[in-house]
Amino acid sequence: MLRIILLLLGAYILFKFIFNFLLPVAGAAKQMKKQMETFNQKQQNTFNQKPPKAEPVSKTSAGDYIDFEEVK
Repeated sequence: MLRIILLLLGAYILFKFIFNFLLPVAGAAKQMKKQMETFNQKQQNTFNQKPPKAEPVSKTSAGDYIDFEEVK
């Protein structure tokens, strides 16, 4: 009789350990791995994109001169 009670108690503890600890940890690890993969893909996509061409700088005309005061 005591053997059956200990066996059931051990099975219950094992059941609780698996479903309350191992499965959530495994799920979190799987989710984190998926997020890291998407992050790496985004990084590679931004690295592989060509930078936009810079527009040529227009020369300023004489009318665009800004006067300034000297600070001592």
